[in-house]
Amino acid sequence: MYRTFGTIPSRFRICQYVACISFTNRYNEAVSTAGLSRDEVVARIQNVFRENGFDGASLTEISHVTGLGKGSLYHYFPGGKDDMAVAVLERVDRLMRERMLAPLRASGTPPARLRALLRGLDSYYDGGRNACVLASLVVGASRARFQGHLTNAFAGWIDALRVLAIEAGVKPSEARRRAEDVVVRIEGALIVSAALADGAPFKRALRAIEQELLAP
Repeated sequence: MYRTFGTIPSRFRICQYVACISFTNRYNEAVSTAGLSRDEVVARIQNVFRENGFDGASLTEISHVTGLGKGSLYHYFPGGKDDMAVAVLERVDRLMRERMLAPLRASGTPPARLRALLRGLDSYYDGGRNACVLASLVVGASRARFQGHLTNAFAGWIDALRVLAIEAGVKPSEARRRAEDVVVRIEGALIVSAALADGAPFKRALRAIEQELLAP
């Protein structure tokens, strides 16, 4: 026999309460993500991958950071984390073309274009405080999953630097080596800066790149 409040059984009241809470949670989710573009959602997912890697990024954390429930995440990304990682890699590719490759291919002298690139890198990585999401996705099982995307991203970056060095008068074989060294130096500096919680190694790497990439 259920206790009653007036003429309504207490179980009915409890069901009403649970339904209200469920509706409120769905409403709050919709409100919290209202106005967010898909790119902004992907940017938030990118931050989770950057901090945790692909293997360490849980759907619970992604849901918390984006404000989207797991059902909504699967609606936007039916393939789950794999689809999310592809979206992140596509976003990174676009940003690399806009902020890194475009300055290298713009008008101006090679040193001026290199300085523009380095300013873009300094801003994109927040002075060495932001890890490289590409490096995070290279580690673990994600490398095999997304090898093609990762190879294209690094190869495009290296080739643009190689072309710039050749334009500045560096021999082609040496230009390729220097271009690869630039990427190695940047990625290594980001790791060291993160480990030391100090952006100085990254800043120092950028200064060295400016001096050495186009040197005779």
